[in-house]
Amino acid sequence: MSIDLPLVDMALAAGVPADAVIPFGRDRAKIDYRWVESLGAQLGHPETGSVEPGTNSVQPGRLVLVTAMSPTPAGEGKTTTSIGLADGLRYLGKRAVLALREPSLGPVFGLKGGAIGGGRATLTPADSINLHFNGDFAAIAAAHNLLAAMTDNAVYFDTHDIDPATVSVRRVIDMNDRALRAILLSPSGRLDSAGPGAGTHSNPGAHATRATGFDIVPASEVMAAFCLASSFADLRERLDSMEVARTRAGKPVTAKDLGATGAMLALLAEAFSPNLVATQEGTLALVHGGPFANIAHGCNSVVATRAALAMGEIAVTEAGFGADLGAEKFIDIMCRTSGLRPDAVVFVVTLRALRYHGGIANAARHIHNLRAVWGQSVVVALNRFDTDTEADIANVRAQFEDLGVPVAVSEHFARGGEGAAPLAQAVLGALETPSRTTFTYPDNASLAEKITAVVRRVYGGASVTFAQEAREQLRELEERGYGSYPVCIAKTPASFTTDPKRLGAPSDFDVPVRDVHLSAGGRFVVVMAGSVMLMPGLPKEPSALAIGVDAAGNVRGIH
Repeated sequence: MSIDLPLVDMALAAGVPADAVIPFGRDRAKIDYRWVESLGAQLGHPETGSVEPGTNSVQPGRLVLVTAMSPTPAGEGKTTTSIGLADGLRYLGKRAVLALREPSLGPVFGLKGGAIGGGRATLTPADSINLHFNGDFAAIAAAHNLLAAMTDNAVYFDTHDIDPATVSVRRVIDMNDRALRAILLSPSGRLDSAGPGAGTHSNPGAHATRATGFDIVPASEVMAAFCLASSFADLRERLDSMEVARTRAGKPVTAKDLGATGAMLALLAEAFSPNLVATQEGTLALVHGGPFANIAHGCNSVVATRAALAMGEIAVTEAGFGADLGAEKFIDIMCRTSGLRPDAVVFVVTLRALRYHGGIANAARHIHNLRAVWGQSVVVALNRFDTDTEADIANVRAQFEDLGVPVAVSEHFARGGEGAAPLAQAVLGALETPSRTTFTYPDNASLAEKITAVVRRVYGGASVTFAQEAREQLRELEERGYGSYPVCIAKTPASFTTDPKRLGAPSDFDVPVRDVHLSAGGRFVVVMAGSVMLMPGLPKEPSALAIGVDAAGNVRGIH
């Protein structure tokens, strides 16, 4: 099976009106967000729906979430498995559409590499998707940095009575660059008080130096707002509410107060329409937004997922890293705010990761959480590598079957949709008894109770230790009315704990929380656990060393 129609024709065949398909060259397009909005709330579960080709009527559709065990540094192939599963469903005659996150340049040039799948389960055009794509990340970074610039401009001219010491908005860049984690900044543009421009304003804040820094774009609050917004109007409200500083009287200063929202929306207007590409086998894929799951909420945009539900019988999406991060946030944050619900979950394992974690215990805890905590109908996908032996596969299959969970060996990397057909068949079986989603904690629990619930019910920990500053931040957020928000815990993806070296399924551990802050745009509270940072660094030998362009102008070396 291969792409035998131009992408625009494929979109039309999936029921998208011609005026809602915006071509970006031969092999990519955008789907106008206004068309997705016109379909209404029926695209949220349980009234999910897909558009019958040639009509605007809505019929029931299904949402499948792909997650995984705690990964090795190389990852266990969730994106590749998602692509293979969608191709496999089409191989079995089902209309499947993907909804995935966009790659960030940080991992592309850092350690992990690109995010377009691999082997026969790959998105196309691969290099264009991995590098810049349709400019969405640049638009998000520009909108975020415009807000930061307007904040410092307000400090410089003292137009909003901002206390310079309270400015909280940082800059963002889509690159792993540890040197930018901590910088000194002055609204005047000078770190000393002498020289050109010095003393041109009587406002002392114009020349006050403060410590700040850069975060990576996937951790941006604008990214969170962009991905969780159900409509362009919702995006406006989310951006309006973003807090950047306090006045000298202690009142929050927002993007709306600064008059920044309109210009931010102008930068985001085109980007807000989901990107459309296809797999090598011709399965349509909406690739849109890209928050990391360790330091953000880890899901592609709500608008893209709704578009996928509108275009296919089955929408396949994935959430980043292991189920303790991506799946937890998909359910407790994205599902809670969007109305979407997964009908089944595919849980990816590899023999490599099982060996890395010393056996099945890590995977077993994740599966328990998916079923007992979140009410999901689960299928285990063994992502087969060419070095895996039949004996090892049989042994692992038996262990998972002892847990009472169906297992399918998937060979999508080597054989594409045909190799994923056993997994696709198992997923169709799971959809016959769909998930009944439940949350880790209720809305009316306190923020501290929500954090503790995730630590105990999901991670398997015993306790949470809050730094004094974090306790004060929680108290203030509760007093200001944000206690009903879900929590977004930032921690290492390598372990259930905050120590990346503690593998397997440890228990009776403590999770230290050092900082808590509001993401008003995301409508959640960010919890910094352990030593995780919002700006990654490059490894000693980054992937960038192997990337280049050959004599024919082709990009080479992205893995």
